[in-house]
Parts: sequence; structure tokens; C-alpha cells
Amino acid sequence: MPQAILSVHDKTGLVDFARQLSDLGWKLLASGGSAKMLRENGVAAQEVAEYTHSPEILGGRVKTLHPAIHGGLLARPTAGDQTELQNLGWDFIDLVAVNLYPFEQTIAKAGVTLEEAIENIDIGGVTLIRAAAKNHARVTLVCDPADYKAVLAELRQGMVSAETRRRLAVKGFHLTTHYDRAIHHYLSGLDATEAPIQINLHPVSVLRYGENPHQQATLYSYQPEVGPLGGEVLQGKALSYNNLLDLDAAWRGAVSFERPSVCIVKHLSPCGMASAGSLVEAFHPSLACDPVSAFGGVIAVNKPFDEEIANALGELFVECIAAPGFTPAALQVLSKRKNLRLVQMPDTSIQPLYELRSVNQGVLRQSLDLGDPPEAEWKVVSQRQPDAAEMIALRFAWKACQHVKSNAIVFAQGEATVGIGGGQPNRVDCVRIAAQRAGEKARGAVMASDAFFPFPDSVEEAAKAGIRAIIAPGGSLRDAEAIAAADAHDIAMLFTGVRHFRH
Repeated sequence: MPQAILSVHDKTGLVDFARQLSDLGWKLLASGGSAKMLRENGVAAQEVAEYTHSPEILGGRVKTLHPAIHGGLLARPTAGDQTELQNLGWDFIDLVAVNLYPFEQTIAKAGVTLEEAIENIDIGGVTLIRAAAKNHARVTLVCDPADYKAVLAELRQGMVSAETRRRLAVKGFHLTTHYDRAIHHYLSGLDATEAPIQINLHPVSVLRYGENPHQQATLYSYQPEVGPLGGEVLQGKALSYNNLLDLDAAWRGAVSFERPSVCIVKHLSPCGMASAGSLVEAFHPSLACDPVSAFGGVIAVNKPFDEEIANALGELFVECIAAPGFTPAALQVLSKRKNLRLVQMPDTSIQPLYELRSVNQGVLRQSLDLGDPPEAEWKVVSQRQPDAAEMIALRFAWKACQHVKSNAIVFAQGEATVGIGGGQPNRVDCVRIAAQRAGEKARGAVMASDAFFPFPDSVEEAAKAGIRAIIAPGGSLRDAEAIAAADAHDIAMLFTGVRHFRH
């Protein structure tokens, strides 16, 4: 009879998993709270203490640390190992369901003490994981409740495959590596920005090539078994290196807004962004901002992609779309575009909350720019106060410009960009580019600049285009000249005190 040991902190799905194992003829061992929960729900399981003839001691600190348990896990499927176990009165253990005390969640709580943190360092669970993972040639490790269903499905077919056992073992070693690193950082008193960085990257797919056909490229993820950008490709050709960069930029732009929003990106630069009451209402002004650049671009939205916006694409050639879901009707419409890549994202979060960039013989790490810090204060520095409509546009433009390459300039009407300029060595050229893109739509629009004006020339160019209000960080030695230029043209000007470079 195959034997399993169940010793979990997170008891999600435990009772159902144990009951189905029992129905398949498995003998169950369980420790502590796991055994108690199974008994309360009518699932027969022998307590570990009864099996080992050794009680739990030290207030539960020692439960599964016993040769009967680890011998049963580490024994090889040989006659010699089996005889040795039987002579000691023990047997093989063929499956382990285990997860760990919530150390990271504990230390994240306000006011946590060192004693509380120490008590949430799991010892027995980590040892079970390592033993089962080491002997995955015979033993199945389940350290994530999300894997219960798949393991049961294979057991119903006879046994868990060698490939699955290896995959689950790798997952276990990844978990213990991450767990130990978190403990090391905490006990070392190291801030995340000071601690040595050890990164495990898991291959997702080998790409056809990199930025150019003569360059090789592979996509990796921080977590195993995760799709591109953490999402799932629903249809279309394989994603390219450039597709992934553009989708990431578009996704970060779209999810930075709360209202239904659309961000269109081409060559890593937003060419249209808008928020509205619905996605289709946001799509039209996004496209109108720069329809020439939007051709062959990628689109990201922060709400489920529906039939209305799918139909609104019309004849526009789009490489990829990322969304937190697609309605069945939208999928039916988009299925006619066989090469269009659709990436369904699990939620609208951005993870991790830092970014890494390669430099020669090194790596730069920084926290993400998630917008103005809470203590930021906007100040009107011009003679004219912005009106209510201008303030709406200024708030939108300020957030939008954070996703444009420096020197970033965004012209906006309402909650939509009408002209974008960025990525130039000087700011005044970016103002001219945004004005050219906007044309007559610049009249009465607002302007956001990601950094201060070193000279008043950018303000002068904005005035020529018809800009009525400007938002910028301020902080230049020539702020007074920029403010004077704004006053001379009756432009309202706000300073935020916060810079948003994006190199």
C-alpha cells in the first residue's frame, strides 16, 4: 500500500486531497494540525507520533524530524533499503504534501518581534521538502496546494510520471532557496537594497531572435511555469523579443490608471494613451493621438477586452494585445486575425516592485516609479490658476508622461494624449514633436514635462502651440524665467517637486 505524509501550514484543499488519496488506496500519515483537521472531517490518518513512537516535543518544534520519516523518504527502491526499513518496523513514504510557516508574511507585519520571526522559521517542513525532492526518482513532492489536482489526475492513471516528479522537485528546491534567502536577509539586518542579489530565472521560451535576426534571445521568468509577462498566450504567432518589450511598456502604462484605459506602444514609446468610461471610448482618442505610429504597434488595456473595442480596431494592424481577460465575444471577433497575439494577464499588478538593467560588468537595480510619493505637494506657481477641466487633464498628463522616454513631453485634452514627444537629447525638441503630433488639438491642451525646464524656451514653444496649462517638477535655477514666460502667455503652471525620468 503506498504511503503519504501530510504536514502543511496552509491547509487549502487539504481535506479533499487527503480524502481522494485515501479513496485511491493510500495510507495517510499526518502531523499536528493537519492530523486534527483530517480527523475532524472524517478522513482516516495515522498521527506521525504514533507511527514513529516518538511524541511531538518542544511545543511542536519537533514533529517530523525522525529517522522513520526521513528513512522512509530517502530510501531507494532497492531490496536492501526496503529490508533495512522493514527490520526497523518502518516503510517507504511515497508522497509528501508539505508547505512552510509564513516567515515572509510574519516579518512583513508592523511591530513584529525577533521572537515571532524566529518561531516562524520552518525546520521540519524544509527538511521534508529537501528529502522528497532529493529522492524524486521515487517520491512525489507536493509543496503547493495548486498542484493537488494535477497529482491526483496522474495517480488515477496509475502513478505520477517521472517528469512530473522532477518538475515538482525543482519547485521544492526553488521554494526552500527563496525561503532561506528571506531568513538570511532578515537576520543579517540587511535592507533589500543592500543585500546580495541571487536571482533564479526560469526559461519560458527560446525566442526566434533578439532585437535583430543575428541576435539570440530567450525569455525567462522569476517563477517557474509562468507564461510571458506572467500571462497566458491565447492565440497568434510566437511573441518576439521586441513584442515582449513593447507589451511590457504598454502594460505598465495601462495599469497605472484606474478608469478603463488604453495604451498603444510602438518601438517602446507610447504613441497614444487615454482613460474613459469604457475601453472603446478610451481607444478612439488613443488611436487618434498618433494613428501613423499606432500601425503595427501593441495595445494594452486595464479592463477585460470586450467586443466593442475588438470591433473598433477596424482595419488597424496590431501586433499584440495584453488585457486582464478577453470576453468570449471579443475572442470570436479577434480570432479572425490569425497572427494577432493575445496575452491574457492574471491581474493588473506589476511584479516585482523593482527593475534590473544590465550595464557593462554589472547590473543596476532600482525600485519602480509608481508615481508621486504620498508626501508630494503640487503648487500653482503662475498668476493664473488652472480651472477644473485643466486640472483633470493635468493629472492625466502627469501620469502619462511617466511612461514616456525622457525628455518626456505629453500634450493632453481631457483624459487623452493628443501629442507625445520623448527620447530626444533636449526638451525643446520634444515639445516641438508633441506639438507637431497634436496639430490643432494642441490649442487649449495642457502639457506635462517629466523634468524641470532648464530654460524658458520649452514654455515659449508650448505657448506657440496653444497650450493653456503646464505641469512640471520645478527645481531649475531658471524656474523664475519659466514662470515668467508662462505668466506672459496667461498659462497656468504647476510644480510637483517630483521628477519622473525614464531613460
